[in-house]
Amino acid sequence: MTDEVDEIVAAWRRERPDLDVEPLQILSRISRLADVLDDRRAAAFVEHGLQAHEFDVLAALRRRGEPFEMTAGELCVATYVTSGTMTSRLDRLVARKLVVRRPDDDDGRLVRVRLTAAGRRRIDGALTALLGSERELVSALADAKRERLAAGLRELLAAAVSQS
Repeated sequence: MTDEVDEIVAAWRRERPDLDVEPLQILSRISRLADVLDDRRAAAFVEHGLQAHEFDVLAALRRRGEPFEMTAGELCVATYVTSGTMTSRLDRLVARKLVVRRPDDDDGRLVRVRLTAAGRRRIDGALTALLGSERELVSALADAKRERLAAGLRELLAAAVSQS
């Protein structure tokens, strides 16, 4: 089986035999797969009335466990965004009644954010849809291949993070 990446690599090898284009074998496929994954995720989120960044916030709260609450600062860290960005995201989620905000009991400077029952239903539905879509995507690989791929990608990601 060949794909468009094989054609790209072959063309570069022909045109630039002086270059080692082997990284394209992996990274071009990861890039194309990321586009497919983004489309599938967006579809799962839209189906449940969420945007990707809203899913990220609600998912961080849901993963926390009862009472599904974090400070706004903890949410910034968990979702890799600035406090200004988080404030605007929380404003929209509060307006949609998916989260509530309140001052911290011990430190009034901190804002605590809690998932509402409606927010929990929304994130649970979106997560179920997302996992169904992603399970379908990876089902093309046997269990052993999925495990090897996950291990290889874990190593590649760790190496990339350590280099940045």
